[in-house]
Amino acid sequence: TFIFTDKEDEELSSKGYNMEVTGCQTDHSQQALSCKMSSEYDGFMASDKRWFCHVDDDNYVNPGGLLSLLSTFPQEGDIYVGKPSLDKPITAHELLDRNKTMNVQFWFATGGAGFCLSRRLAEKMSPWASGSNFERTSAKIRLPDDCTVGFIVEKMLGIPMVHCPFFHSHLENLLLISQRSLPQQVTLSYGMFENKMNSIDVKGSFSKEEDPSRFRTVHCILYPSTSWCPPFT
Repeated sequence: TFIFTDKEDEELSSKGYNMEVTGCQTDHSQQALSCKMSSEYDGFMASDKRWFCHVDDDNYVNPGGLLSLLSTFPQEGDIYVGKPSLDKPITAHELLDRNKTMNVQFWFATGGAGFCLSRRLAEKMSPWASGSNFERTSAKIRLPDDCTVGFIVEKMLGIPMVHCPFFHSHLENLLLISQRSLPQQVTLSYGMFENKMNSIDVKGSFSKEEDPSRFRTVHCILYPSTSWCPPFT
């Protein structure tokens, strides 16, 4: 696991995590988000890992669910798997020469829910994603990082996204996720949805005041032998 951050974080560094400082702007503009994703992509390509899985810092990742999902795909496949937040492909306006534009449609996996790319596919993305190319591609369609990944995979490479229901962002109603389905889930999130706190509804030893995201409760249901989990969850 690698943590990509825009600024140095001494507390995290002191705990021995693999830290990468992007030097990107800290806002959520198209340019800043694409800068961060570009750093993540280049970091992955410089590694020997087989899968590039992006998640935000407000996600819970279930390692068991993630490994189960990835094990269903061929190791040498061109895999782009995640969950869209839209019910139809997005329409972008691709910038062409002489200030002309062309409408393009494609699916993209919502970055706030997380997504995974196989190494073989990530390597094929290089002409549009490596170094400064990712930010240039993002500027070409004037959309942020997660949309840019979808554009590269579906439009530039012609490879369809794999839609998976086990990735979740705060943009959906998390109350609809059942507790018994937790082992299958890959990511969870939390946040405000329609002016209410939006988090998975699970029962355990932590109250909602102690654990508003419900992530600690979820973790202790899935991995009860964790040292900080109460004896009964």
